[in-house]
Amino acid sequence: MSLYDITVKDRTGADVSLSEYKGKVLLIVNTATGCGFTPQYEGLQKLYDTYQDKGFEILDFPCNQFAGQAPGTIEEIHSFCTLNYGTTFPRFAKIDVNGKNASPLFVYLKKQQKGPLGSTIKWNFTKFLIDREGNVVGRYAPADTPESFEKDVAALL
Repeated sequence: MSLYDITVKDRTGADVSLSEYKGKVLLIVNTATGCGFTPQYEGLQKLYDTYQDKGFEILDFPCNQFAGQAPGTIEEIHSFCTLNYGTTFPRFAKIDVNGKNASPLFVYLKKQQKGPLGSTIKWNFTKFLIDREGNVVGRYAPADTPESFEKDVAALL
């Protein structure tokens, strides 16, 4: 199985095959709107603005598993992010990243790049960097700001 075999739901509930992102550098992030790391949306958008035209995409997956920090509907979350941080990158349906209901995408990502807790996501704003061939080449902790790994993104482009 590869990353491109996985299908996720967009924020309207429609299926999206990750094969649509073949050939692009991806940053996949589990996010929350009520988290201490929420201001990273600003840095993520800046990264997106800088590199989108070179084949870079950020895929945003809200997750309410950590202290209920992503409350509300996906449309409320989307409105919050666009109004407060001006985000324009794709946002998908809310998901679980750990446990028996974990999204197959995050099961796959965690298998490819283990973190300090093994194959468990520690908190919101864990980030996975994927190269143009679909390989998971980086995993960044919630406290790692987009600015701290921008050079890794640029190197893949």
